[in-house]
Amino acid sequence: MTLIIKANQWFTLEELDAAAAGPVPVELDEEVWQRVRTSRETLEKFVENDRVIYGVNTSMGGFVDWLVPVSKARELQENLINAVATNVGQYLDDRTVRSIMLSRIVSLARGNSAISPENLEKLIQLYNSGIAPCVPEKGSLGTSGDLGPLAAIALVGVGQWKARLEGETLPGADALAKAGLEPMTLSFKEGLALINGTSGMVGLGSLVFARARRLLDTYLTVSALSVEGLRGMTKPFDPRVHELKPHPGQREVAKRLWDVLRDSAMAVNELDTETTLAGEMEDETKHASQPIEDAYSIRCTPQILGPVLDNMTQVGATLESELNSSNDNPLVVPEENDVFHNGHFHGQYVSMAMDHLVISLATLTNLANRRIDRFLDKSNSNGLPAFLCRENPGLRLGLMGGQFMTASLTAETRAMAMPMSIQSLTSTGDFQDIVSFGFVAARKAREALDNATYVVAFELLCACQAVDIRGGADELSSGTRELYERTRKLVPYLDRDVTITDYVESIARDILGKGPALDATALR
Repeated sequence: MTLIIKANQWFTLEELDAAAAGPVPVELDEEVWQRVRTSRETLEKFVENDRVIYGVNTSMGGFVDWLVPVSKARELQENLINAVATNVGQYLDDRTVRSIMLSRIVSLARGNSAISPENLEKLIQLYNSGIAPCVPEKGSLGTSGDLGPLAAIALVGVGQWKARLEGETLPGADALAKAGLEPMTLSFKEGLALINGTSGMVGLGSLVFARARRLLDTYLTVSALSVEGLRGMTKPFDPRVHELKPHPGQREVAKRLWDVLRDSAMAVNELDTETTLAGEMEDETKHASQPIEDAYSIRCTPQILGPVLDNMTQVGATLESELNSSNDNPLVVPEENDVFHNGHFHGQYVSMAMDHLVISLATLTNLANRRIDRFLDKSNSNGLPAFLCRENPGLRLGLMGGQFMTASLTAETRAMAMPMSIQSLTSTGDFQDIVSFGFVAARKAREALDNATYVVAFELLCACQAVDIRGGADELSSGTRELYERTRKLVPYLDRDVTITDYVESIARDILGKGPALDATALR
């Protein structure tokens, strides 16, 4: 299958995620190529007319007040991509690199960046070849675009730096030769067009978002299974009461839980509890056999995960708008016959979106952590044994140790919720004087997502253990039984103490979609 990018096409995050996973080869249709040619030709006319344009016949960044003749264009552009390729740390995995490259191609295909068709074609060939430039993950300000990450890609495009191909790390020139590709020859503005944009944070952030959205979707079923395992009541999820508080996410979460638990024999009908309590009523105050309401971590699930769902919806919309933007400077707009110096490269939108994603993930993690505590604390679990240890308690410790891990990851994730988007530091001789750190925010969201996935994995393990202690899967709803059975294929009922690390990893990977650990080839 080939992905053909068409003129004025709205490119979705789902298409980006699927193509980066493929990898799916990319082509541009003829109308897109015509617009790219026109943008370049418009810029060439401006050069002929001696217009002074940033990155064309001026230097860049802190040297913005220096004029550079176009005769030195190639040297200037190659100096630019070498000078800003200063990222450090582990290399991004191949899928993330593909997502970043495709994000840049989508932006350049808008036809407002004045890159030459020849070099855009070579960037597409680089993407289609399976070459993955080595992109160190730390060091982007995320403001004059993701200069460092995108420069690592551009350097491979001109036959420099290093790249991975077929499992081997090679010099960039050797990777191009092995793939049968010719390096780019940069002219005025082209190095800038390749690196001056938000495609790094969009490419990484979109993959993180897609996985976070899938985790949330699965977590709604995990939540229903936890309601069953803790013998929670279902009436708080009745859609009729949620009509009285018109937040769309809350209504959606409540409806999902209500529908999934509709045929459960393990979750509790509140009317049965009310009948039991009415039968215990006497003339004197006394302690009842059970409460009339569940704790907040059960009863308030729609009010807690509803905002998470609404927030993620907005995060996705922000990323998709950024993906479909011309996000570099200057922009050459053919129909206006003009060049616009602008700040479209600034990543504040994406940075704030990623910060909000971290807050959403921290909220989800808080909820999972509280439910885990209820499963393991016999005073709060509606009749389950301490630490879900039915056989030989005391001699065995049950699932006690799992809470060490989840409490640690929850605390770590909370600390990550301090926004990156407000951490601006000036740089570049006070030229880049307010920066977004959008790429850093996307990396932080990726780590918070990994933490959340592990905590949810342990909650799911606890829920299945509780279900078996209560009598097994026969009483589960049809909607949760499938999740229970998938989990039981990976993790048995634990009637003896064993190391659970591999079980948690298996759930995180096979059920919750956590990616594999970085390959050795992805390390420095």
